[in-house]
Amino acid sequence: MVHRRVQVALRERIKELTCLYGIAQLSARTAISLEELLQGIVELIPPAWLYPEVASARIILDECHYTTPGFQEKRLMQTTEIVVRGQPRGVVQVTYAEEMPELDEGPFLKEERSLIDAIAREVAIIIERRQAEEEKSKLQDQLRHADRLATIGQLAAGVAHELNEPLSHTLGFAQLAQKCPELPKQAEVDIEKAVIASMHAREVVKKLMLFARPMPPKKTQVNLNQLVEEGLYFLESRCDKEGIELVRSLSPDLPEITADPAQLTQVLVNLIVNAVQAMPEGGRLMVQTLAGERHISLFVEDTGVGMSEEVIKKIFIPFFTTKDVNQGTGLGLPVVHGIITSHGGSIKVDSKVGRGTRFEVKLPLTGAPDVEESD
Repeated sequence: MVHRRVQVALRERIKELTCLYGIAQLSARTAISLEELLQGIVELIPPAWLYPEVASARIILDECHYTTPGFQEKRLMQTTEIVVRGQPRGVVQVTYAEEMPELDEGPFLKEERSLIDAIAREVAIIIERRQAEEEKSKLQDQLRHADRLATIGQLAAGVAHELNEPLSHTLGFAQLAQKCPELPKQAEVDIEKAVIASMHAREVVKKLMLFARPMPPKKTQVNLNQLVEEGLYFLESRCDKEGIELVRSLSPDLPEITADPAQLTQVLVNLIVNAVQAMPEGGRLMVQTLAGERHISLFVEDTGVGMSEEVIKKIFIPFFTTKDVNQGTGLGLPVVHGIITSHGGSIKVDSKVGRGTRFEVKLPLTGAPDVEESD
């Protein structure tokens, strides 16, 4: 009799070890998704219990359920929490389809309590490891991005110096040539193209210099509504020309903020020009201001062509642009992002292809930075 009990106990321990070994093997397969991994783990659980033929299991993680066939909630279930970094994230559960004899914990053995707790700990470790890998990957991407910006900063000053002088001469001589009387028509056209191209190149150099020698904001008390009205005064005629309906929705009780008015005007103009260029067939452009408890918000929303998720991820990367060669440098939005960040604010974008784009700029009312940023 004693020998038989020892055999049964040994067989149960082997089943438990087989379950834990299977989980270890699954966790080593880094190529499979977390969902596939958890489904694989839950299928390893029933064979490790005393009555595997009627056992079923479920893992719940962040409201996602992973179950074996036939799982049903019962009055008597063995349950344990999955705790990740001190926070409960879900549970591991085992139940029997039929009533079973009373043992240590209802129909379950005390060793099965130890096993289900061990499974929950293993699941938590797997989740922590996956999260750490994701965070590491994000940090590496951020470091690569910062390295690109640092490289641009180192090169920009030299590039600007080398280009500025010959560019100024080219532009100056072209503008002088335009004043010559009785120029052939083709020469007038060619010189005009040279002037436009030179001015475009000059803008690229100016924006490069912002990365090379970023200027600290010259902050004063700013009424954002007044700044918006002044900016729109110069852009309204362009909207009319492009067949774009310009709508203002400015909060009347907007408090003043401490900011650099010239830099905020640059932000506003850049966002509006981008919106206008996104509506070649006309549309509707809304500029809105709102006051929050700790910040004020500026919204610029258009009904233009919109952007895909892949494009949204790249819009703040220097030199990335979806515009034609002579329409964009790929530096406008990175400069906007830099200005907003230097003011302790944040910028978000929401866009759908064919449905338009909405930018939200948040600026703090106090010196405290706004923690929410665009990805």
